[in-house]
Amino acid sequence: MTSSDPAAEGRRRADEFLALLTADDPAADAVLSDLAEVRDLVFLGAGLTAVARAEARALPPAQRAQANTRQLRLGLLRDANRADPEGLRTWLRRSGEEILLLRSQRDIADRVAAYERDALGTRAAAEANGSAAASTAPTTT
Repeated sequence: MTSSDPAAEGRRRADEFLALLTADDPAADAVLSDLAEVRDLVFLGAGLTAVARAEARALPPAQRAQANTRQLRLGLLRDANRADPEGLRTWLRRSGEEILLLRSQRDIADRVAAYERDALGTRAAAEANGSAAASTAPTTT
C-alpha cells in the first residue's frame, strides 16, 4: 500500500521502526521485510536520516563530527545497494542502530553536563559560605 504522500509515510514508518528497535522488539525486522519496493525502503531511510541528523545536532562537537562521518559511510552503503532491497534493508537496520547510538551518546553527554553543573554549584556554594578557598592558587606568606 502506497500512501499519497510517500515522504510522510516514510517518516511514519521510521518512527514505528525506531520504537520497535528501541524496545528490542523482533517486529522491527518485520517492518523492513514487509517493504518490498525499493521506493518504500528509500523513503523509510530518508525518515531515519532526518532523525539521525537532528539527533546528532544535540551532541558535543567531537561526537557530532564522528556521527557525520558515520552518516557519510551509511550513505555509501545506501548508494552501493541502490537497486537491491536486501542491501537497503541492511542499510536501514544500521541506520536505526546509529540512531540508538546517538541517543545513548546524548544521554551520556547530558549526564556529564548535569554532573559538571552540580559540581560547579557545590563549589560556588562552599565558597559563598567560606568553607572552601576562593582560589586554588597557592598562597605565600
